[in-house]
Amino acid sequence: MIIVDVPSPNFGPRAAGKKIKYLILHYTGTPTAFEAMRLLQGGNPDHKVSAHYLVDEDGSVMRFVDESQRAWHAGKSYWDREEDINSCSIGIEIQNPGHEFGYRPFPPDQMEVVAALCHEIIARHDILPAHVLAHSDIAPERKEDPGELFPWQALSEQGIGLWPETDAPEVEQEEEDIGTILTKFGYDPRPELKSRVTAFQRHFEPEIFLTPERVGIANPVTVKKAQALLRQKWAGRRKVS
Repeated sequence: MIIVDVPSPNFGPRAAGKKIKYLILHYTGTPTAFEAMRLLQGGNPDHKVSAHYLVDEDGSVMRFVDESQRAWHAGKSYWDREEDINSCSIGIEIQNPGHEFGYRPFPPDQMEVVAALCHEIIARHDILPAHVLAHSDIAPERKEDPGELFPWQALSEQGIGLWPETDAPEVEQEEEDIGTILTKFGYDPRPELKSRVTAFQRHFEPEIFLTPERVGIANPVTVKKAQALLRQKWAGRRKVS
């Protein structure tokens, strides 16, 4: 994999004591990678954003900020009681026009490189599967990316991120509402429940977007998947402790 350096001025030091533990995946939401590159390079002084990497649809990779530095990709966000996600994460922007400019599936060549880059980052920083997240997971009221067409299940089959193991034997547990389960999994408890459920479904139950009237409503499948993921998250923590 060839990575071209295109430095951005939009970065700073990570907050004291913060270690990299999250990998956040985004789509650019721009018609072309060139437009995304201009933004991430600081081309708009009123829109100061950056990311560590950008993967174009043809699989080419650009690096804007060194991994040792704090890129400005997450914005106002939250996961598992952490509110300075930028200080403890790596951000990858993946070229796609997004919901505003003609959202479409992610090409195989692009995803092959995304997977390879994720593997390298995960290995370098020992990132847990439960800590590979969507921008929409950490900012459910503001963001939709990388969206319901992003192939999270295929990535999980390559060892990148979690996918709900709903076929695993049932474990007896307390009855809990979906809001409580999502909070325990990591979602911010403050946004309205519908936005949190929508973000969860966008990542883990994308087929529901074929019936828009059901989006944001926790059905039995949603609850079962959330319970399974919570078990997988805790199991993963026990393995590394």
